[in-house]
Amino acid sequence: MKVTLWGTRGSLASPGPDTVRYGGNTSCISISGENSHPIIFDAGTGIRLVGQTISKSTKEIHIFLTHLHMDHLVGFPFFSPLFFSNIIINIWGPPSSTYKLESRVHRYLSPPLFPMRVRDIRSTLLFHEMPKDPIEIGEFQIKAEMILHPNPTIGYRIKSNHSVVTYIPDHEPALGLSSYPRGAEWTSGFALAEGSDLLIHDAQYSDDEYRSRFGFGHSSVRQAIQFAKLCNVKELVPFHHDPAHSDDIIDQLIVSAISDQQPKYKVSPGKEGSVFELI
Repeated sequence: MKVTLWGTRGSLASPGPDTVRYGGNTSCISISGENSHPIIFDAGTGIRLVGQTISKSTKEIHIFLTHLHMDHLVGFPFFSPLFFSNIIINIWGPPSSTYKLESRVHRYLSPPLFPMRVRDIRSTLLFHEMPKDPIEIGEFQIKAEMILHPNPTIGYRIKSNHSVVTYIPDHEPALGLSSYPRGAEWTSGFALAEGSDLLIHDAQYSDDEYRSRFGFGHSSVRQAIQFAKLCNVKELVPFHHDPAHSDDIIDQLIVSAISDQQPKYKVSPGKEGSVFELI
């Protein structure tokens, strides 16, 4: 299994000289195996880069959205395969009690939010709301569960024959707890992340920032490390970096949290362009 990070920033794209190492594009990763085209998770600004790698001969693509906040969807209209006439693009996402997934995406792809409409797209779009049971795409089994983040939001557990990746880019498992972490059965996202070979997880805030942003739906770097320990993962990728954090600030936050928590597993800071090969 090959995992590529195309966008690791949260909330707002933040290109500039201070964000070169970690990147300024918002959330997007891809996962590919030996016998399948890449599966894409989230459509932040990083998805534009993924589109540049996809051949016009490709027949079908799957995009899995964690939720419909703009930083996870804003890159979708700039995904070049949308304009391949011979391709099917499957869009998966969380169910909602108000509007269907297709309606919610259509609302973004229309004036005044965006000048282009869905009818201008040349590819065939198919919308699917994620079921409770796992689905199979090629060699992968994909499981989704609701997690703690404002508005309907899901995390994903992607399993192959040999490895497991969990992707939870926006998550506040400490919400409502006087002490964190507590037991696994009380922790949002535990069932998705338990025993994962690679956990890509929200680590947007410093400890001080989290105290002033309680309920915003994100974690501090320290909380991400504690969550990974609770879930007994092999490697953690801190992800969804705050747009106000420079490369140096992110370095300091991660080094400090590692020094304090002393995790027994590997911590690999989420940097745009990073590739993880899982055997």
